Amino acid sequence: MQVNQKITPCLWFDDQAEQAAQFYTAIFRNSKIVNIARYGEAGHDVHGKPAGTVLTVAFELDGQAFTALNGGPMFTFNEAISFQVNCGTQEEVDYYWDKLSEGGDERAQQCGWLKDKYGLSWQVVPRVLVEMISDPDPEKSGRVMEAMLQMKKIDIDKLKRAYAG
Repeated sequence: MQVNQKITPCLWFDDQAEQAAQFYTAIFRNSKIVNIARYGEAGHDVHGKPAGTVLTVAFELDGQAFTALNGGPMFTFNEAISFQVNCGTQEEVDYYWDKLSEGGDERAQQCGWLKDKYGLSWQVVPRVLVEMISDPDPEKSGRVMEAMLQMKKIDIDKLKRAYAG
């Protein structure tokens, strides 16, 4: 595996690293599983995993390298870390929202945030949202913020109407 990026996110799973990598690579275009490493006999007294069990999965999502690790149940994901998916259209927002939230925690959906079926948090964000809430006119940006706070999945048309007043 040739990695050209300096920093690669490593995602800790109990034992679902391969399934998660397959799930994510099926959603994002220009994505693939690059390599799967397996536990051997060495270190069995430390990790307790049977030889042949998946240790790590190197994969790419739209050209961005990731590693998924089967490290056991002691650590789980929380909302302190999330991945942003920047979208240009409502169709993109709908696609990524629907795919990533499938089987996830519906209670964790608000303001473009969702939690997938593995507990990983994502932000499905239309680029125009960032532009509108960054507007120097506090009335425009405030209306957009108020509109967004009422949404689970972001609706670009509603944001634009709020922005226009």
